[in-house]
Amino acid sequence: MTTTDLAQAREQSTPPPDTASTTGQSLAGLLRPHAWSFAAVIVFQVIGALAGLAPLLAVVELGRTLLSPGPVDHDHVWFVVLAGAAGLFVRLLFTASSSGIGHLLDGQVQLSFRRQLAARLGRVPIGWFARRRTGELAKVVGDDVSAVHPFIAHTPGELISAFVVPLVSLVYLFTVDWRLTLITLIPVALAVALVPLMMTPARLREQQEFDGAMGRIASSVVEFVQGISVVKAFGGSGRAHRAFLTAVDDFTGVFSRMVHGISGIGAGMQVALSPPFVLLVVLIGGTALIASGGLAPADLLPFLLLGLGLTAPVAALGHGFDELQAARRAVGRIRDVLGVPSLPEPARPVAPRGHRVELRDVRFAYDDGREVLRGIDLVLEPGTVTAIVGPSGSGKSTLVQLLPRFFDPTHGSVVLGGADLRDIGSRELYRTVSFVFQEVRLLRASVADNIALAVPHAGRDEVMRAARLANVHDRVLELPRGYDSVIGEDAGLSGGEAQRISLARALLSAAPVLVLDEATAFADPHTERAVRRALATLTGDRTILVIAHRLETVADADTVVVLENGSIAERGRPAELLAQGGKFAAFWRSHRSATAGEPETHPDQLRGDQPR
Repeated sequence: MTTTDLAQAREQSTPPPDTASTTGQSLAGLLRPHAWSFAAVIVFQVIGALAGLAPLLAVVELGRTLLSPGPVDHDHVWFVVLAGAAGLFVRLLFTASSSGIGHLLDGQVQLSFRRQLAARLGRVPIGWFARRRTGELAKVVGDDVSAVHPFIAHTPGELISAFVVPLVSLVYLFTVDWRLTLITLIPVALAVALVPLMMTPARLREQQEFDGAMGRIASSVVEFVQGISVVKAFGGSGRAHRAFLTAVDDFTGVFSRMVHGISGIGAGMQVALSPPFVLLVVLIGGTALIASGGLAPADLLPFLLLGLGLTAPVAALGHGFDELQAARRAVGRIRDVLGVPSLPEPARPVAPRGHRVELRDVRFAYDDGREVLRGIDLVLEPGTVTAIVGPSGSGKSTLVQLLPRFFDPTHGSVVLGGADLRDIGSRELYRTVSFVFQEVRLLRASVADNIALAVPHAGRDEVMRAARLANVHDRVLELPRGYDSVIGEDAGLSGGEAQRISLARALLSAAPVLVLDEATAFADPHTERAVRRALATLTGDRTILVIAHRLETVADADTVVVLENGSIAERGRPAELLAQGGKFAAFWRSHRSATAGEPETHPDQLRGDQPR
């Protein structure tokens, strides 16, 4: 089967990015796997809310019994008291059960959300991260997932009480006197009439602006903390703080506008639902009816008790809707992340035959349409080292990130062992391609575990051998617990040391294709030479691609590729390119002048003059 046949088969068999299952889901859709637990929360809360009316109704019935003319029926009184106590017990039992199940469900939902986010973020193209602020992404994984807590653990009880309790109370009050019932509903009607004013497009827009301002504050804090060493070293604290202060000022303005817009409405709702106002309305209406002989004095008591019960749930209803709106917005952002297309896996993975790498007419453009690579044709033979050089912005990093498939080319193909990378399963690909980049991220785990990340079954001797080859073994032994020291706790490593740990990880993996993005940028000259010697001894049949800025790295390469504006300007052995006097020669001269005073590397010393 040819590569063209494989590409055609891939187009026919590869499923489309799995976004339909996530982007179309609402909050209810994401909660559907937990439907039974959520239903139990609601049912228990309904029972608890209904049982909670029993003590109030018992007080009402006791008042009417004790105030009625004639002898008191003591058996009836005790029955009413016991019924009220039983209702209170049932309310406590079922409300506590609902709350407990709700909090357990909340933990399960948050764990599920975070697992889904972690799984999705582990499959999306690396370039997607580069276009987003760290703080905003952290807000989605942290704050937005946590924002679901009130909706699951608290809001159901508040909303159920807000609907069930008033409904049952109204039915009872209508049986007592329908006229006073309508009078008692006046405060509730006034408060409900104000609710639409809090849901206008302007109010919703202010809530969205509030969320955005919070995200910008989080991002500015993360960026400031991550760059604190640079800020202190170069005295840029004023400029660094300015971004944070700007974000804070922006948040203050948004918050002020939001508060100014809803403060009057909120105050009106609070006055309408306040106990004094409710009692005043009920007493005025009840007194008028009693004076006219249309209501018995004892019948005023249920309205004084249950009238207050009508307003408290409605007040909670307002907070419940606020939390529901916040949860909806949070889930919307979670859904957006879950809907990011992942790099598609092949339906029928193929295994590479060998580790010869070919880039065939490769073009790559970011989402904004900016083309970074333009028609790259390049062959990387096993047992060779290919160095990529070129000015900043020429596409070097993008090129090397195609090999571990951090991106897919927008045109052309990257072929490994005769197979398009898109036809190789990710597990097989990462067993074949290892990579070390300039910016290293180590896990909060032991040094040994960080080195053995790609080979978790590796023994300690193998880990130590890789560390020696990366020239970091002696430094590890100086740590409090040696290879068992945990990075970030009792192991503090410099940038160069962290790079060497990452390099040891790549060397231990024994992947036949090794990609290095200036992997010794932070190393001192002695360490850099030791690492280059290690790579030279390990080259063997490996295919190595390296972004090079140092002359020594270029001198060790079999082939040099000069990139300019996303295209290959020159390629060949280092000595041959130097003799041509072109762009590579200019690169060589500029770096020689920048390192004046260091031991000179003569063209005759280049490996390009030596047969391999």
